[in-house]
Amino acid sequence: MPLKTARGEELPSVNLTPMIDVVFLLIIFFMVGTQFSESEKDISITLPGVSSLSTMMAPPDRREIAVAADGTLSLDGDILPHEQVTARLAAMRSEYPDLRVVVRADREAKYQYVVTAFGAANRAGVSDVSTVARAGSVNR
Repeated sequence: MPLKTARGEELPSVNLTPMIDVVFLLIIFFMVGTQFSESEKDISITLPGVSSLSTMMAPPDRREIAVAADGTLSLDGDILPHEQVTARLAAMRSEYPDLRVVVRADREAKYQYVVTAFGAANRAGVSDVSTVARAGSVNR
């Protein structure tokens, strides 16, 4: 059954008056905003300086001492004598006091070699030294 509409009725329409008000307010907002940015350019100020600069980098992840089966130590992949491992760790620790060290040892390595690696980290002043057990041998 078709709906009957009267021919004299007006169709509904959208009232644009509120939208025009909003657009007008946005135009005023942007005009005032651009005026502030231009006046700020005319202000001359001297910004304070920094007296001492330090490293802004995040501290490094844990460092790794690998102990090979023959007792050779390597720090982050570089094969070094025991004294140089201690010296490098001490230098790293002076830059980052919260340095963490992980000792990874070959399963064929003697216990004395692992203790030597822990001793090198201890002499460097590193307090967070741990070990990780893994299968296989340490690659050099």
